[in-house]
Amino acid sequence: MTLVVKRKGRKEAFDEKKLYASIFAACQECGLENEKSEHISEKIVHELNAHLKDRHEVNSTEIFGFVIEKLARLNEAVAFMYETHRDLVRS
Repeated sequence: MTLVVKRKGRKEAFDEKKLYASIFAACQECGLENEKSEHISEKIVHELNAHLKDRHEVNSTEIFGFVIEKLARLNEAVAFMYETHRDLVRS
């Protein structure tokens, strides 16, 4: 299990459902269809899980940067929405 170190130092278990939901929300805010939103969300979560493999802790800022980088390659508008609306789904 990977722990996420939040901005204020609190630690919690990595919850891929939260990440999926926030990426999906950003996709929806950009007008993407459900199928495309699901595809992007699943792809990013899968890539992050592979990146975090065997990691005990990760900083939430690192996760945020990773997601922005990957989203920018797939859809600039979604990356912008995710980056500027960090609290679409509160963590």
